[in-house]
Amino acid sequence: MSTLLLIFATALVFAVGGTPLARRLAVRSGIVAQPGAHRTHVGAIPLLGGVAIYGAFLIALVLFADRFFIPQLISIVVGATYVSFLGAWDDRVGLRAGVKLIGQVFGALILIATGVTIELFDQPLLNAAVTLLWIVGITNAMNLLDNMDGLSGGVAAVASAFLVLISAINGQYLVGSLSAALLGASIGFLVYNFNPASIFMGDTGSLFIGFILAAIGIKLRFAAPIAFTWFIPIILLGLPIFDTTLVFISRLRRGLNPLTHPGTDHLSHRLVAMGMSKRETVLTLYLVAGALGVLAMFCAQEGSPANYFIAAVTLIAGAAALWKFEFAKEN
Repeated sequence: MSTLLLIFATALVFAVGGTPLARRLAVRSGIVAQPGAHRTHVGAIPLLGGVAIYGAFLIALVLFADRFFIPQLISIVVGATYVSFLGAWDDRVGLRAGVKLIGQVFGALILIATGVTIELFDQPLLNAAVTLLWIVGITNAMNLLDNMDGLSGGVAAVASAFLVLISAINGQYLVGSLSAALLGASIGFLVYNFNPASIFMGDTGSLFIGFILAAIGIKLRFAAPIAFTWFIPIILLGLPIFDTTLVFISRLRRGLNPLTHPGTDHLSHRLVAMGMSKRETVLTLYLVAGALGVLAMFCAQEGSPANYFIAAVTLIAGAAALWKFEFAKEN
């Protein structure tokens, strides 16, 4: 546990110290986010906060992860580095959605090729297909969630905190190291990204965070049979999954491509439209992410058929919320 604390503290310090440097680099390079129809901020905001997140994460692991050269840990870092550079390229020049998607698939294949796969079925090809869907899905979900000051970074921090606890309880060094590094880097970045933000993480950060969270979810292991625990990562990351589902359904119903038509139709934007301030919205969504983390922790400890009751209630609550935000207004 002391090693995890060291990794967390190191990532935190380097993120706090490195984010202003990333902000300066973004301004000098002209990599800034301009206000627009789908952006709620006022004035140009530097991007590249993800560079500080990535750097703090990697430095903490290199310095204090005693088993840094575990092959699967290396493959996760390599894959995350690749999608982070893909995001940086998108922040700099702008990439078409199809190009980004192909790039994310390639990043997922790096993990699959090195054995970082979901082990839910007896068919390796089926496991690989589900792994590909999970990695690309969560990577994009965290990217889409990055739509309000402090939201994506804060939700990542909440999820990482619970992942640290779950991994410590189950004695999973690899998962614990990755989670502690991501927790420290996310909190350090939030010092500058919480409303009103002075820097955004950009796709450099959101794709990186999503990829790491997806990989950690795959590597989670429990003492209980997988039949009672496979959905724990889904519950834990339920907020970005819900937001992505809401956005996809909303845009498809309007005849829009969900990946190429950004807009203010996310859960956060709808809460603001209902009368919440942006800060209240983000803090409320932190609480939702925390509640889902508590449910995931309970399922991790319970490891029994009762977990299916929790999963069912969570699914029903999500469906009811989806109905309220997307369909109830029509009735």
